[in-house]
Amino acid sequence: MTPGREAVPYLVRMDSRRIDALVAAGALVAIMAGTYANLSWTGADERPLDPVGVTLIVVSSLSLAWRRAAPLAAGLVAVACGIVYYSAHYPGVFAAEPALASIYTLAALGRRKAAIWLAVALAAPVYGLMALAEEDPAAGNGMTLLSGWLVAMVVVGEVVRSRRAYLRAVEQRAEEAERTREEALLRRAGEERLWIAQELHDSLTHSISVVNVQVAVAMELLDRDPGRARQALAAIKESGHEAMNELRSTLGVLRQSVPEGVEAGLAGLPRLVSRAEGAGLRVSYTVTGTPYALPPEVDRAAYRIAQEALTNVLRHAGAASVTLAVGYDPAGIMLRVDNDGEAGTAGPGMGLIGMRERAVAVGGSLIAGPGEEGGFSVRAELPASAWSPVRS
Repeated sequence: MTPGREAVPYLVRMDSRRIDALVAAGALVAIMAGTYANLSWTGADERPLDPVGVTLIVVSSLSLAWRRAAPLAAGLVAVACGIVYYSAHYPGVFAAEPALASIYTLAALGRRKAAIWLAVALAAPVYGLMALAEEDPAAGNGMTLLSGWLVAMVVVGEVVRSRRAYLRAVEQRAEEAERTREEALLRRAGEERLWIAQELHDSLTHSISVVNVQVAVAMELLDRDPGRARQALAAIKESGHEAMNELRSTLGVLRQSVPEGVEAGLAGLPRLVSRAEGAGLRVSYTVTGTPYALPPEVDRAAYRIAQEALTNVLRHAGAASVTLAVGYDPAGIMLRVDNDGEAGTAGPGMGLIGMRERAVAVGGSLIAGPGEEGGFSVRAELPASAWSPVRS
């Protein structure tokens, strides 16, 4: 349970109740002071304020303590007390203040019809009594202004309600914008983590696979053929150096700096083929069509797909020969990696998933599975232009 979210509404309710209680007490003091000071006049037939009149003022004033908790009930009590008060010809216009405050509160809370009906319920009896009086209201009679105050309370309440609704809408839009920004940042961070994981998987898995193969060769030939064992150890050193370069390249991109001496594109395929051959594979590398410059993301995706495909051959296929073919045409490139190893032994893993994700990310496609003549085949079709998804 989060303390902040549960405690804030409770504190708001407590504050509103205290404020309403203070309003009720303040209204009682002001009404009593104004009435006893004869600050207003309601007509020649006024009668002195007695305990009944004081009780009516007290009850109507204290009803304001519930003006937001039970606005309609509080308003009915205040209006009823006002009607009885003026029917008995008690002095002063101040006794109508609780009813006016209740009408304003109803309008501010969005209960316009209730506020209007409550205003009519107070005005009709009061003006009816004035119409039935033996004498017309004299100049300075404060009750003649009652209708204006009633209309003003409804209008002011509506203005306050509209203002509050506008401020709530602005606050909601700001919160929605902040939430959308946070979601975008989280999504971007997730995409960056996925990219880092793919880069490290593709580069390090290939280098480590080559190292493992060369270590096995060196251990096998260490006593029988020290010369070839020495070559295997040299290949291990070169693979370690390549792995370090790949790491520097990835970290350089993360730091937004330029990688030093690392080609992660189709231009780096000859070096990749050489490393695979050094690990014991027989690789046939062919290029058809007229090569042209590809967008960096497509070029990098093609290289990583070829790298991962050769890595899978080293780790899983037990193949003696591999065919790596790149075909160029105006629409895009076709990348094929076929081997004559044991079909299906690789199985679906993170490597195949990563290759497919790279192809799809640049608007291409990838198919991987047993070859038509045995072994395993990877075929990727990548576009000649960069592709980005349409964002809504």
